[in-house]
Amino acid sequence: MTQRHLLTIEDLGADGIVELLHLTDTFTEVATRAIPKVPALVGRTVAQLFFEDSTRTRLSFETAARRLSADVLTFTAKTSSLNKGESLRDTVLTVSAMGVDAFVVRHASSGAPAQIAHWLEADGNGEVVVNAGDGAHAHPTQALLDCYTIRQHRKEIADRADAPADRLFEGLRVLIVGDARHSRVCRSNVEALTALGADVTLVGPPTLLPVTTKGWGVSTSTDLDEALLGADVVYLLRMQLERQREARVPSLPEYTARWGLTTARAERLDPSALVMAPGPINRGVELSSDAADLPCSVITDQVTNGVATRMAVLFKLLSAGRDSGE
Repeated sequence: MTQRHLLTIEDLGADGIVELLHLTDTFTEVATRAIPKVPALVGRTVAQLFFEDSTRTRLSFETAARRLSADVLTFTAKTSSLNKGESLRDTVLTVSAMGVDAFVVRHASSGAPAQIAHWLEADGNGEVVVNAGDGAHAHPTQALLDCYTIRQHRKEIADRADAPADRLFEGLRVLIVGDARHSRVCRSNVEALTALGADVTLVGPPTLLPVTTKGWGVSTSTDLDEALLGADVVYLLRMQLERQREARVPSLPEYTARWGLTTARAERLDPSALVMAPGPINRGVELSSDAADLPCSVITDQVTNGVATRMAVLFKLLSAGRDSGE
């Protein structure tokens, strides 16, 4: 992992993903200490620029930065000078002038973090940029924490310590169910899971599947009941109603009946299968309350692992800058 920013999973490749998974192991151990904090980034400042609402990702990055002993600036668009007509570029450069080392950016527009990285580089600044979710494009740290959680709970993967990176998840059958067309989480997970050798199938109504999956390396299905047979991981995407410009399903009850992980469907899963979701969970829509609370559900573990994963990302990017004398 030698790139300056983390904008997409493609920035990493299989080897970079596995490197971060191993580094996350170290920071998972930190969380078990009486004082879960290390001085790794003392003197560094992380600015969180969130132009979209967020709970899990924003708090997870903030916790990760503080556990690394970095200072944190948290920006929210609703209370910023953007409401007075200031441009995004001027806002970013203003925050940069305060002496920031990293920007964690969430934005409703695809490509916004990459554009911010371009502005900072053009201005001669040395900050790193981490994409915390941009439009329907990418959410790389979510995919990393998801891969870490799968590796943590699937013994056959945990035992492959010496496997080549692109075969680490070989033989793993993953279903990503729901609104794949509008989901940045889906895109980043597809990139990460297929890079590690997993067999990925996107499942949902035709109106919520991508227009094309050419080059994705995935299969598609509209029949959840058939696809569930032999699934190792069932990943439930949230309905992206805020990004849908027209009705994509007749009704939410019908969506649940055909593509939701109901209690009856969950009971047919293999005992070793994992149930995952990026959150927030819409109980009774993408999955039933019973399915969300089953022993095979690792949704809360995903949240826990998000902190350690983001510690690994911030440490890797910022320590690399420090080591090179920047």
